[in-house]
Amino acid sequence: MSKKVFVGNLPFSTDDEKLKAMFSQYGEITEAVIIKNKFSGRSKGFGFVTFANDADAAKAMAEMNEKEIEGRKITVKEATPFNPDAPRPQRRGGFGGGRGGFGGGRGGGDRFGGPRRFNKREDGKSEDSSENASDSDSDSIEESGY
Repeated sequence: MSKKVFVGNLPFSTDDEKLKAMFSQYGEITEAVIIKNKFSGRSKGFGFVTFANDADAAKAMAEMNEKEIEGRKITVKEATPFNPDAPRPQRRGGFGGGRGGFGGGRGGGDRFGGPRRFNKREDGKSEDSSENASDSDSDSIEESGY
């Protein structure tokens, strides 16, 4: 009976042939495939190896799990069928870091949607406050019809 093994955290330079060569020392391999992005063709960093013998797969999982390949510790475990009904972990991030939207709206931080800061003068008043507006500024606003 054949057994399929999941191999994760692979270097992006790994292709099907390199994956097969990595695991061929543990027994006969019927298939080795790297999962790729369907648009760019670039590796997604994981793949599957199918062994002809269950004992060979078990040996490969024991010896290759957490082995360092090109500076990355790979994960090797038994592949399980994808269950579309199983609950998936909630994704975070996006543009707002999980706050919704494009980073604004909730304050905090000084990059996106954060509090507004003004330059302070030595006397503690801000340079941008309305107290500093000259009469000519207020006249021009009234004349413009606002």
